[in-house]
Amino acid sequence: MKELFGGPGKVSGLVLRMGQCLFAVASIAVMASSHGFATCTAFCYLIASMGLQVLWSFSLACLDIHALRLKKDLRNYVFLSLLVIGDWVTGILSLAAACSSAGVVVLIVKDTSMCKSNPTLSCHTFQISVALAFLSWFFLAISSFIMFWLAASG
Repeated sequence: MKELFGGPGKVSGLVLRMGQCLFAVASIAVMASSHGFATCTAFCYLIASMGLQVLWSFSLACLDIHALRLKKDLRNYVFLSLLVIGDWVTGILSLAAACSSAGVVVLIVKDTSMCKSNPTLSCHTFQISVALAFLSWFFLAISSFIMFWLAASG
């Protein structure tokens, strides 16, 4: 199998997983701290999907740390196939949640002017949380592409 940037059990893979995890945690924290997020289903879905992203990324980051400490090679076909499936499932859920939340943010900020008429809504924090969710998904997209490439080449 080829040596690729971001592969499992490598420092670059650990950096990608930590980036996913940190941006997902930040998205959850910003959204949960905003006032009025619970009134919209898309924002609740964003928190749930980012929570799944945190669990997935953190567990794989711990696995990468373990492999780095013991100098283990994690690149076998079955394990890479599981990583590809897990990355694609969490990636699709994360992208769907970020896109639906972004649509709601555009609706309440630009189209209906709810933010101007209801100053208790935290519209800027909604926007920040959605941006952080897209950043988390971007790191996940890189990881899932690398895992797919490794599984296909092996």
